[in-house]
Amino acid sequence: MKLIVEQPAASWYKTEMGLVDGDAIRIFVRLGGCGSVHPGLSLGITKDEPRSIGLSVEAEGVTYYIEEDNLWYLEKKSLRISFDEKYEEIKMDVE
Repeated sequence: MKLIVEQPAASWYKTEMGLVDGDAIRIFVRLGGCGSVHPGLSLGITKDEPRSIGLSVEAEGVTYYIEEDNLWYLEKKSLRISFDEKYEEIKMDVE
């Protein structure tokens, strides 16, 4: 299981959310949205302080993480966060 945040996506989040080095972004399971792994569920993000990190990576000085109790969503797969330049939007792909 892996969490990958590509540099263009990290830069986009940093600009759009006003993030600074040392900030942390929690990736969490939420009800609704267009999730491809579990129908009716998708992933959300929020600036937050980690409590019980299950998976994390640092990109552009910001820690992106998933709490232990949300790891079930990935089902032993990896999450890649990228930036689609054509549509100017973030993509979260479970691979």
